[in-house]
Amino acid sequence: MKKFTNLKNKLAAVLLIGALSVSYQTFAQQEAMFSQYMFNILAINPAYAGSRDVLSLTTLGRYQWVGVEGAPKTFTFSIDSPIKNEKMGLGLQVTADQVGLLKSIGGYVTYAYRIKVGPRSTLSFGVQGGATNISWELSKAQNLSNPGDPVFSGASDQNNTLPNVGGGIYLSNDKGYIGVSCPQIMQNAISKFTPTDGKSTAGKTQRHYFAMMGFVIGKGSFKIKPSTMARYTQGAPLGIDGNVNFWIKDKISFGVSGRISQFQTMGQDSKSLFDAAIGMMELQLTPQFKLGYAYDFTTNKLNDESKSGVSRFFGIPTHEILLRYEFGFGKDKILTPRYF
Repeated sequence: MKKFTNLKNKLAAVLLIGALSVSYQTFAQQEAMFSQYMFNILAINPAYAGSRDVLSLTTLGRYQWVGVEGAPKTFTFSIDSPIKNEKMGLGLQVTADQVGLLKSIGGYVTYAYRIKVGPRSTLSFGVQGGATNISWELSKAQNLSNPGDPVFSGASDQNNTLPNVGGGIYLSNDKGYIGVSCPQIMQNAISKFTPTDGKSTAGKTQRHYFAMMGFVIGKGSFKIKPSTMARYTQGAPLGIDGNVNFWIKDKISFGVSGRISQFQTMGQDSKSLFDAAIGMMELQLTPQFKLGYAYDFTTNKLNDESKSGVSRFFGIPTHEILLRYEFGFGKDKILTPRYF
């Protein structure tokens, strides 16, 4: 127990130091990350608004590295619906994210213009606008290594509300989808700090680019749904998620995912790092209500027993829970299952 307490303290310090380095250098990888991205596309692509053809409510909670003090927690809620005979889509999404003392909460309104490009295919162009409040109370940190550090004096505490806009493209039908997006285009200044050496440093938000694709294979009571997503941010490694879900009678789904990051080595060669293995399950409890769960096994030093002194068969857990409820405007709207 004592070893695990020490581990939590060390990890809390690592999280704080990591957040500091990110803030005062590039503020990279600031968008919230989800393992169940394939069921929460509106969070990363505004062109998805209205694509489910009904009024849809989705909420998701992600609890990363459970048991570690200061570990990331993310909550998101979204609502979207088609309008104007499904030629347009409107949406609203709210996201709250916390890592240690760094907190952010944002709200965005989403609009999508939808064009029929085939009997069952739709091409959507989406935009979103809103703001995110970022607060960082560094004065609450326990600075044990250098108690006199001015970073923790209170003068460097941050509380900023940053407006932003984003856009995306989304092509879909009942068998698959493909899309690209940049949810936040504006690069806002977040903080500025001048240490004792007089060298001023500043942090700013970075653009996050996403590319996503998925499709369904099979007919009848058994179907396979592979999907993938790539994400890129300046100053952060290229990330790639791959997933395959198996649907049984359109009621139960079991899936596995893998998350890989591409780092540049000194010789400019790309080096892959396997970040996490993920297991997930989806239950279509009724035609309108879906429950989803994902478990991340992080394959990094957090789960290195030789380093931490903690023995865990499944490692330090990350849980993700998704709930979706859809209001059909008519019985004909929910006759077929929605895979995307």
